[in-house]
Amino acid sequence: MKKIKQMRQLMSFLLLAVVYMVSATLHAQDDDAKKEMDEQSQAKVQELYQQFESQNRDREFQKAGETLSKALKLQEVPTFYYLRGRVQFRLGQFEASVESFDAYVKAAPNAESRQWERGISMYYARQYKRGAEQFELYQTFHDQDVENSVWRFLCMVPETGVEKARAVMLPIKNDRRIPMMKVFEMYRGTATPQDVLNDAGRGEPDASTLKGRLFYAHLYLGLYYEVLKKDELARKYIKLAADKSLIGHPGINTYMWDVARVHWERLQAAPKRK
Repeated sequence: MKKIKQMRQLMSFLLLAVVYMVSATLHAQDDDAKKEMDEQSQAKVQELYQQFESQNRDREFQKAGETLSKALKLQEVPTFYYLRGRVQFRLGQFEASVESFDAYVKAAPNAESRQWERGISMYYARQYKRGAEQFELYQTFHDQDVENSVWRFLCMVPETGVEKARAVMLPIKNDRRIPMMKVFEMYRGTATPQDVLNDAGRGEPDASTLKGRLFYAHLYLGLYYEVLKKDELARKYIKLAADKSLIGHPGINTYMWDVARVHWERLQAAPKRK
């Protein structure tokens, strides 16, 4: 009986050893398979990113957005949310753009103060309070950007009206880009639209430089006239800023050109106010 008991114990020990060895082998195989899948996934994500870059460069924004969404299903790379937010804005998908930027900020909270594109998307998504707060935060990152002050003003107008928004514009003292300081003065009420246009020609710039300056003058004149409910003048200047010949101009931020284009498309789709 004692020998039988010893044999049973020995068999149990051997069985446990076999189970352990099989389990360890399977675990190692699982690790190898997981590593291989991770490597394959990483390679696929890289391939999708390269596709996105090509599509974005060619302004195929619908395809670019779909490609980023595919990549995000494979791997949650925070920057992909940021890039998708930019693409969605360019497609006029304002709420979706805000959601993508929000996902980026959630994943990379230290980047929140730099997200001026997020603020613009909030403006077009009619999330005015959040937009104003985003531009206030951006001021802590870059405090000499007239555009930031203007967009915060634009976000405030629907809630407070022009005069109150004008009275609390974020202070700017030295935006070196001509004619941005004159644009700031116009929004503050101390310069006229003609002053802005005149300032764009300061220093007798060459034709290319003047074209870049006038883009910003026209864009912000159009937005200015819109909040003053001078619709015809708003349409005139936004249309000038959205001129397709300006795409790729070295003196114009292409994303801001797309802001002009998106705004012009929105004006064309909206019924004219009587």
